[in-house]
Amino acid sequence: MTTAQLGEIASIVRGIAFPKEDKRAEPLPGHVACLRTTNVQRSVEWEDLWFVPEKHVKREEQIVRPGDILISTANSYELVGKVAPVMGMPHKATLGAFISLIRPNERVEPKFLYHQLAWGKTQSRIRETASTTTNISNVSTKKLLTLDLFTPPLDEQREIVAELEKQFSRLDEAVANLQRVKANLKRYKASVLKAAVEGRLVETEATQAHREGRTFETGEQLLQRILEERRAKWAGKGKYKEPAPLAAGLQDLPEGWTWAAVEMVCDAIVDCPHSTAKFQAQGYPCVDTTWMTTEGLAPERARFVDDATYKDRISRLAPKTGDIVFAREGTIGTAVLIPERMTPCLGQRVMLLRTSPEYSNGLLVHVLHSEVVKTQYRAQALGSTVAHINVGDVKRFAVPVPPVSEQVRILAEVDRHLSIVREVEAEVDTNLKRAQALRQATLAKSFSQTVY
Repeated sequence: MTTAQLGEIASIVRGIAFPKEDKRAEPLPGHVACLRTTNVQRSVEWEDLWFVPEKHVKREEQIVRPGDILISTANSYELVGKVAPVMGMPHKATLGAFISLIRPNERVEPKFLYHQLAWGKTQSRIRETASTTTNISNVSTKKLLTLDLFTPPLDEQREIVAELEKQFSRLDEAVANLQRVKANLKRYKASVLKAAVEGRLVETEATQAHREGRTFETGEQLLQRILEERRAKWAGKGKYKEPAPLAAGLQDLPEGWTWAAVEMVCDAIVDCPHSTAKFQAQGYPCVDTTWMTTEGLAPERARFVDDATYKDRISRLAPKTGDIVFAREGTIGTAVLIPERMTPCLGQRVMLLRTSPEYSNGLLVHVLHSEVVKTQYRAQALGSTVAHINVGDVKRFAVPVPPVSEQVRILAEVDRHLSIVREVEAEVDTNLKRAQALRQATLAKSFSQTVY
């Protein structure tokens, strides 16, 4: 059986380095797309691109070519080693520091090499070579080049590729349809949140009050009451400091609504400790970006700390049920509510928001996930090597304040819509997992009789 090390049938090119202030969200003259780990999917994802000045590309080989295979070389353990073939090239592109490209030579058919690298058993072998720290795994180029691979004659490689693609054609069509459903669900969810924060999802309190011939407490009056009560109860250090008013120029809101800064509707806002927690198998849950999703906390990703670490990490404020944990770095913009019967501390890259009793914590989570807030931090987050938002900027996010009773109706209606979305997404995800299992079973038939 013919085998060869990866270094004998391909070269590996590492990504480029560039100053954080040089990346842009839109293409400019003299710029190239810079692919990164988020673009390494089953095929290269050409959306959500960064663009950097081409002067940072020091060698011609760092320009991506059709037939190249991208590999994630610095990522979480379960994602490091992930590969994607380069086929269409909608933009001239290079690659960032956390990915590399594998460039096949004349001894190997590019699609054959990609399929073998994408096979689950090969992926496991790549991950086994990685050096892993608390949060990230790294695959060294030197070890990757020594990876033993099945390399039959080119004619046999092409026969294997032809058979694989024949079997994958229908599967790919089904997966594409499922992905379209997911994309439509994502758009639908965004439209629900947009309608909610713009006062179009439920009948406004002002409309109801006019119809019923009664008065109501407006959002502006509610905000004033929150601030007056907070001022009267102030027991913090030093003199009470009034929140600065928001800048003018915000979009119009429905009758009875007003704008407020996040710090105006929160009784407490604290940043996480700026230290790395030592994790263990059991203990106090430590909430960080690792197990935060837009749907809440993913229990299977939970990490824990001991009693001493917990006490140290709650010294600023002990999180409690209903508090919001907001990711200001990493999975930036994700907000989750701390569930009942949990006694957590904060991990890194997050901050804690405790809303006033008069402003719905659930509503604030939805607002933080909506475009009305995303547009306020997107440009800032992009302007750094590791995307992040400063605590002070989060405090000054402008958020809408509806009357209390309207908040309740909005939250109920959003949750009704999103529960339907979650049900459909769960079914789609189940079918995508079945498709992935079938893909891996098909790859195993082609490669399981090799040296592995």
